[in-house]
Amino acid sequence: MVSKRRLPTSEDKESLTEDASKARKQPLSKKTKKSHGHNEVEENDSVFVKLLKTSGITLKTGESQNQLAVDQIIFQKKLFQTLRKHPSYPKVLEEFISGLESYIEDQDGFRNCLLSCEHLQDEEASMGTSYCKSLIKLLLGIDILQPAIIKILFEKLPEFLFKNVNSDGLNMPRLIINQLKWLDRVVDSKDLTTKIMQLISIAPVYLQHDFVTSLPEILGDSQHADVGKELSDLLTENTLLTLPILDVLSSLRLEPKLLTKIRQLVMGKLSSVMLDDLPMIIKFILHSITATDALEVISELRENLDLQHCILPSLLQASQSKLKNKGQTSSSRNQENSSQDCVILLFDVIKSAVRYEKIISEAWIKAIENTTSVSEHKILDLAMLFIIYSTNTQTKKYIERVLRNKIRSGCFQEQLLQSTFHIHYLVLKDVCPSILSLAQSLLHSLDQSIILFGSLLYKYAFNFFDTYCQQEVIGALVTHICSGNEAEVDTALDVLLELVVLNPSAMRLNAVFVKGILDYLDNMSPQQIRKLFYILSTLAFSTQHEASSHIQDDMHLVIRKQLSSTMFKYKLIGIIGAVTMAGIIAADRSGSSSLTPGRGDLSSEQCTQVTSLLQLVHSCSEQSPQASALYYDEFANLIQGRKLAPKVLEWAGQTISDDFQDAFVVDICVVPEGDYPFPVKALYGLEDDDSCDGIAINLLPLLFSQDFVKDEGRLTSQESDQKLVSPLCLAPYFRLLRLCVDRQHNGNLEEIDGLLDCPIFLTDLEPGERLESMSVKEHSFICSLIFLTLNWFREVVNAFCRQTLPEMKVKVLTRLKHIVELQQLLEKHLAVTPDYVPPLANFDLETSEVTPHTSTAVSAKIRIQGNLGRKRKADGSKISSPDPLSKEDNSGCDPAPSDRSQLEKEFRGKEEKTSVSLQNYHAFFRELDLEVFSILHCGLVAKFILDTEMHTEATEVVQLQPPELLFLLDDLAQKLENMLTPSVTRRCPFLKSKGNRNIGFSHLHQRSASEIAHSVVQLLSPMCNHLENIHNYFQCLTAKNHGVVDGPGIKGQEYHIMSSCYQRLLQILHGLFAWNGFFQPENMNLLYSALEVLSNRLKLGEPDQALEELLSQSFHYLQNFHLSVPSFQCALYLLRLLMIILEKSTAPTQNKGKLASLARQFLCRVWPSGEKEKSGIPNDQLQALLSIYLEHTDGVLKAIEEIAGVGVPELINSPKEASSSTFPTLTRHTFVIFFRVMMAELEKSVKGLQAGTATDSEQIHEEKLLYWNMAVRDFSILINLIKVFDSRPVLHVCLKYGCLFVEAFLKQCMPLLDFSFRKHREDVLSLLETFQLNTRLLHHLCGHSKIHQDTKLTKHVPLLKKTLELLVCRVKAMLILNNCREAFWLGNLKNRDLQGEEIISQNSQESTADESEDDTSSQVSKSKGTEDGEEDEASDGEKEQESDESDDDSD
Repeated sequence: MVSKRRLPTSEDKESLTEDASKARKQPLSKKTKKSHGHNEVEENDSVFVKLLKTSGITLKTGESQNQLAVDQIIFQKKLFQTLRKHPSYPKVLEEFISGLESYIEDQDGFRNCLLSCEHLQDEEASMGTSYCKSLIKLLLGIDILQPAIIKILFEKLPEFLFKNVNSDGLNMPRLIINQLKWLDRVVDSKDLTTKIMQLISIAPVYLQHDFVTSLPEILGDSQHADVGKELSDLLTENTLLTLPILDVLSSLRLEPKLLTKIRQLVMGKLSSVMLDDLPMIIKFILHSITATDALEVISELRENLDLQHCILPSLLQASQSKLKNKGQTSSSRNQENSSQDCVILLFDVIKSAVRYEKIISEAWIKAIENTTSVSEHKILDLAMLFIIYSTNTQTKKYIERVLRNKIRSGCFQEQLLQSTFHIHYLVLKDVCPSILSLAQSLLHSLDQSIILFGSLLYKYAFNFFDTYCQQEVIGALVTHICSGNEAEVDTALDVLLELVVLNPSAMRLNAVFVKGILDYLDNMSPQQIRKLFYILSTLAFSTQHEASSHIQDDMHLVIRKQLSSTMFKYKLIGIIGAVTMAGIIAADRSGSSSLTPGRGDLSSEQCTQVTSLLQLVHSCSEQSPQASALYYDEFANLIQGRKLAPKVLEWAGQTISDDFQDAFVVDICVVPEGDYPFPVKALYGLEDDDSCDGIAINLLPLLFSQDFVKDEGRLTSQESDQKLVSPLCLAPYFRLLRLCVDRQHNGNLEEIDGLLDCPIFLTDLEPGERLESMSVKEHSFICSLIFLTLNWFREVVNAFCRQTLPEMKVKVLTRLKHIVELQQLLEKHLAVTPDYVPPLANFDLETSEVTPHTSTAVSAKIRIQGNLGRKRKADGSKISSPDPLSKEDNSGCDPAPSDRSQLEKEFRGKEEKTSVSLQNYHAFFRELDLEVFSILHCGLVAKFILDTEMHTEATEVVQLQPPELLFLLDDLAQKLENMLTPSVTRRCPFLKSKGNRNIGFSHLHQRSASEIAHSVVQLLSPMCNHLENIHNYFQCLTAKNHGVVDGPGIKGQEYHIMSSCYQRLLQILHGLFAWNGFFQPENMNLLYSALEVLSNRLKLGEPDQALEELLSQSFHYLQNFHLSVPSFQCALYLLRLLMIILEKSTAPTQNKGKLASLARQFLCRVWPSGEKEKSGIPNDQLQALLSIYLEHTDGVLKAIEEIAGVGVPELINSPKEASSSTFPTLTRHTFVIFFRVMMAELEKSVKGLQAGTATDSEQIHEEKLLYWNMAVRDFSILINLIKVFDSRPVLHVCLKYGCLFVEAFLKQCMPLLDFSFRKHREDVLSLLETFQLNTRLLHHLCGHSKIHQDTKLTKHVPLLKKTLELLVCRVKAMLILNNCREAFWLGNLKNRDLQGEEIISQNSQESTADESEDDTSSQVSKSKGTEDGEEDEASDGEKEQESDESDDDSD
């Protein structure tokens, strides 16, 4: 068959030019050689020569080219006509071919026939191109000659297969094959294919490669299928021809089945091929993909393609060779470069495929998304996501979503990302802008793990890429810092801080960009300002480079400018910047002299620079007490956090000690005299003797001087030489003094231990009868006095909490007791001073105007979690949006606005029940250090009382009492909540200052979350001791009261304090174990340590136990506390703590049942009632606990049936204020909570049930049908309860979840009924009959909603009616499918209200459907009825059904 070639003749030139280029000597043109060779014309009488000459070709001998006198097309036409018109045709063809065979027996003649002819015609006269084909190619273009010439060529070709290249550099086999390329027609393509494939089978390997790659240029389209099959067979036999065969197969039109077969064959070899062959193989695989098999192919390719093992061996070999012999590194480096080049080429192939083939990019993303196991993810996954992100803009959102999900699930971790950059940094460097764009997008997230991943992208991009990319990274980070978004600023500064430490030399090159941030300091928090100045100071002062001098100059300019400002906001920037810079200059480098040679201790010039800088800050801030206090705090943080040079410490210690004594310390025997509003007394001294040798803190006179001798808040200088000092600076200055002494003497505070027990000049703080008679100014003075005293004691406890002497421990515990007592006094005074603003205690604030939330004092008093009748201090931060439990407390216990005025009257009428919560004053208390909680280790501390002869006379035992324990636990719980709770769950409310959440946690934020978690793990053992002691307390109390809930002691203050301690301990444990940092590999050992502490409380286990064993023992230990839980909120915390332990286990089945059992016990337990609530259980807490029970129980349907079928009837039959006997937590007030949770869990359980298929086994069908029978029975029980409990919230729940249940029935149950009807007809009919009654009641509920015109209810009606209509049609379709159409009939269903009364006002009865089927009776007795709605309402059926989630709580 003759097949016409598709390519134009003009391409012949390109093909033959290629051929010519393969000649190893010179171009094929022999014009330059005419004088050196024979130039004779072939003269004989053969038909061959004559006909050629007649047609226009003159044959030459020797090395001369054959000459063509006419155009090529004209020659072919002349020769063809001459042959056809020859008298002896077709015999003349044989003579012509015979003459050709004779002529080409001479090698030179054959060569000339294969080489291009010389064109003798003028170029202007030529109609074609100036390039001439060879004689053989011209003859092959004549159809009547082609078969014979092809036969001659293939007979001649074997002579040259195993010969070396000719002396003239020509490869004869290639030259012969080239004659067959790009023929206009192939007369017998099948025969030609057979000959070529036979030739390939016997040719040498180097020629096989050429012959295979020539196939697409020789064969016609009709032969592609046959050649494809033969090549696929050859592929299995000869692996050396893999690349040329795949290259050819990519160019052939093959059947999909054959292509799939070849692809599978290649895919199987993928793991064993050479790295050099990978690009071509991957190219073939990607080009053979279709839309139907894309995901399958990409998934298999992703599993088999492991570049890590291809590249790493060369890298390892290179590194080993460098270690062995440095002189041999060139070869290994070449090998490494070759591997990298292959990988780059491979990724270029992949880039091209994903850029132009959307199905490939989407399939690759989907394959990565479908991978669930953490261990199955590879570095290729991340590299591919980055590449697709850079090449395909349409998939960016999709990739971001996949990345976020993978990061949240822990599949993409830091180690994987680091390996990706380490191995593929050359590939990723080309997509650096896209990686930075992705990092920017991730930093906008609210999830901390996603933000961390984005920051790692910046970090590794800087470390692995070139200078240009580093500059881009710094620019992007600076943009984040200047954006004003708090989370972005913090993350970007942390990344810069890490880069300064890891790669300081590269960071110095980009310092000018970082320096530009100094123009955007206004919107930064104090902590962010500290980080920025630390970064800049490190770049400016860590080395003596001249290039860093400009940074120093700019920093000095900014600091001096800010310090000279009169606005505190700017002065704060100057103080923080100056102290931070001084800390970098004054850093002690004696321990790191090897890193900085020649730099040991500070030079005198540097020391002068530091002292002058600090003195400048001191002089600029001394006129403002607030600025002075901030300076002292910042200096103290500097001493605490970094190791300063001894010279600076010595200068600071001497200066601070002298100034503190002059300002605040006086002799105790000299009682201040003056016109004070209250008598001055020395109070709270811890020494028993009354000697006059001691000292005292001069607090009241200083406060009086500030408050009463000033003009509208502006301090005036006294007439005496003594400088006026604000008492505001007392606590900050003491903290600075203490830390300085601590550093100088390695923790020994003997120099200042007199300040622990010295008294304070105060006045009687107990108000007594004077409370109502005092003026507002006097009240404010007393309140300020108490605040300052409290903050002094808090700093004293911070200072001496780590002292080991028993006497010191006793004094610290006594100071704790004083703090608790003073807080109780303070609440009394604050209750009658509503507009009072206390003196500040935390000074690194973004605004100087901080006011307590006194307007919400009453509601805040009620909302405090676990206060149960007593007031507690709230050190640190107010819980703005804590863990979910605290949030629930606030919403559940908040009184209605109408009740607040009455509550205020009650509180103001009763002195012991003040309306003030110290949580509203959290910004006005000094922060407790983490070291303070070492006091929790204290059990019993003995204080020895000596007689006059120095013998022990008695021993007084001082113990950490419950109020002091509660004080510490409160503060620790708030610290954990602020640091370990994910930022997403504690976001600030709208319009609330972003800094308020962190007020009072400044020192805490200078530590990492892992450091804080480590500190709390160290406290686990003493906290378990306290937990067990409180457990024993309640056990004994219960035994004493014989299990009576409201027995003696239940209403006492001690009971409530112990209950609050119990709750706080559980809250702390929950906050610790819920920390998401335990998922990070570096913190796994910390998790093991924490679990070992809990498990060892039961029994001392082996040192190296498995994680599962530790989790099981910890769960068992915590479970034992359920018997002594004193309050419902403690019970909920215990359950949540157990849930956290359960989530970390890989086999939680057994303990899951125990958790459900515990939850049921708590639901069935009688809890003490609160003072304000009708029930002692807040609604949201009850909802949470009931949800835990139903989510973890094995049989959720049985549990719902028990509550609805047993507990609710008991409630209905009980008196009005009584509860269910089985479930005492179920009352008429809490019924809506139970109802809502049961409906939600019922709908959730059936929605998760798979519909199944007809191919499932009969047993599976029966099990699912039984499950649906139970679910519909539960639904029926719940729905019918609205006849008794018809309150608006109950009806709302019924409408909302009733619609969702019917939808689930349509999607999950109806397909099951389709193929179960024939075998289980009675069961199906019973199910439909029960469900029909429920839907009829839902229809009545729709009518009820419309009659009452309740918008909250009626907005669910359209969608519900639409769903019920769909149910009618679906049941009818099911009956028709099972050939029971006659069982379906339509009837009229009247609109009725909940009581069953007909709605008369509606004239038109709405049509609905009833369907049934009975196999024996002639009339259908079992019917399925439903309803339809009015057309105008049905059209609204698309309304959102979840839009009223917030309305669910309106019970």
